[in-house]
This record gives sequence, C-alpha cells and structure tokens, in this order.
Amino acid sequence: MKFALFSLIMNMPNPVTGETWSDQQKFLNVLKQAELAEALGFEAYGVGERHGSPFLSSSPPVILASIAARTKSIRLLTTVTVLSVLDPVRVAEDYATLDHLSGGRLELIIGKGNDPRHYPLFGIHEEEQWESMAERYALLRRLWDEENVTWEGQYRPPLQDVTVFPRPLQERIPVWHGSASSTLSTELAAKYGDPLFSSNTFHPKAQYKALIDHYRERLAYYGHDPRKALVGAGAGSLYLAATKEEAIRRFKPYYDAFFSTPASRHNQSPFTGLEDHIARGSLLVGSAESVIEKILDYHEAFGNEVLSISVDGLSETEQREQLERFADEVAPTLRKEIPSILWEKSIASTAN
Repeated sequence: MKFALFSLIMNMPNPVTGETWSDQQKFLNVLKQAELAEALGFEAYGVGERHGSPFLSSSPPVILASIAARTKSIRLLTTVTVLSVLDPVRVAEDYATLDHLSGGRLELIIGKGNDPRHYPLFGIHEEEQWESMAERYALLRRLWDEENVTWEGQYRPPLQDVTVFPRPLQERIPVWHGSASSTLSTELAAKYGDPLFSSNTFHPKAQYKALIDHYRERLAYYGHDPRKALVGAGAGSLYLAATKEEAIRRFKPYYDAFFSTPASRHNQSPFTGLEDHIARGSLLVGSAESVIEKILDYHEAFGNEVLSISVDGLSETEQREQLERFADEVAPTLRKEIPSILWEKSIASTAN
C-alpha cells in the first residue's frame, strides 16, 4: 500500500491550546508538512481546493509549485481539483507548467467538490455540476493529448485551432476521479478507464463500496479490465495513541471543532459523534493495532492501493508526532500486507 498525506489548508484556532496562525504561518506549516512527509517515506502529498473559510486552499497549483521546489521525489496530488467550475484551458496551462517544475511528479484528482460556495463564484448552478464536469474533462484531455484543437461547448467560449503551452512533461499526466456521492463520478472514471479515488470521509463504508463496485462494473462495460482497476481511498483524520481511549480523548476537541463548521455540516454526515464515526466510518483514531485492523478491513472491501490521511487542525507538534507514529508503527505492516508497485518507477526516475 502507498500513502498520501493531504491538506485542505484548514486554518482555525486550535481548540486545545487556543493558538491562532496567520494565513502565512498556515501556508508555511503545509510546506513543512510536505517536507516531513517525504522524509518519513510517504509516497505522495496532496493539496485540496476549496473557496471559502476556514480553508486557504483556493490555489493548489501555486502551493504545489512551492512544495515541488522543496522536495525531490514525492508525488504531488490535487485532492481535488474542482474541475466543474474551472476553465480547462487555464487548468491545462497551470498544471502542465507545474508538471515541468516538479520534474513530472504531478497527478490530478478531479471532482465537483463538496462545498457549494464555489458555484456562484464561478457562475455555475449547482444542478449543472455533473454536466459541467464531464464537458470540461473531455476538453482538458483533448488539450493535453492534441494540438490545433477546435471545440465548442456550453461552459466556455469556442476554441479554434488552439494548442496550449507548455505541453506536459509526462507523456500523460495521470488523472484520478474523486468520488464521494454519485455514480455519475464513477461512470465518468470508468468511461475513460481512469483510476478512482474514493473520498470515504463522511459516510459509512457501504456507501463508498457501492460506488467502487459500480466503477469496476462499468469499467468492464466500457471494455477496460476491472482486474487492473486502480483505486485510492481517503481516511480523513489520523490520531494515534497508546490506547484507543487515549486517542479518542485527545482527538475529540479537534473533531468537535471541525464538524461544527458550516463546510462540514453541509455533508450531512449520519454519524452521531466521534465514537460513532470511528465505529462506523473511516476515521483512523486509536492504537496502531486498531488502525491497522481498520485499514485492512477497508482494503478488503475496496481493493485500494493508496490511502490518504490528514493531520489538519492539530498543533505542529502533534502533526509531527502523528506522522512519525504512522510511519513507524502503521505503514511498515501495511506495506508488507498489501504490496504495490504504484509510483515506484516514477520515484526512482525523479530521485536520479
């Protein structure tokens, strides 16, 4: 199994210490997170895209470019790029540039996003999100794969004989499809034979398993081999301690603070609180042994090769503590139990 650390760059007062960070301090914290993740052996670092408080992640390509300058081999992910509201020409240019600056370490995870505040900002109605997403992705693929593109659609002005520059450094920038709530996302991923990344954060396992199962079924329908399906899964927050009881006690203030925000409440999670979320959801809060057991259980259901985790919201000292514990106490067992060759060639080539 491969591991990605990700951040939505959530900047809130620390509910335990009361400490507040300026926006610049939070950005610097994310850069240090990425450097630490690479040093600890994480294979990827991701930056999400949000357009409203308490998140500062409105410009992932800018942030990832800074991370690229400070790292050497770690893959750089967008978790997610909200393609349903973005101009594919701008996306093609920005991320091809980042692909060069990172030495070909970029991978996109695209999605509609789960925060409705971005739709009025970019002139899209929420009910158009899936149609917009499909159209923009089809254009993005053409802009990266072809030259002299002529195109006409609903969500941006027509193009006539357009070639975007720079061309990507990689022969094809990998694109994953973020999936959280609808078979429309898994259908789009299957149609193109692209990998799937399940959000897996706000609902019980069965809801996400149904989407992943649908993805594999539709891969076969479109003529792709479902045995070669590449799946990633998120687990949201990580908090390890010597015992599950200690982990719950220490993490609870952070959980309560985040799940009381409007951005979180929009997802209408069915969990009644932290203990219920741990029992029926993907949160990795507990002892190393209990966390390993949960990850293996989810892998049996999902067949995922990649797991993403976050330490957003914690103090910087706790962030380091949690990432070091995960790297020392959890990751080695999972790498042994779930071998994967994903990214190994890319890591070897960028390290030279």
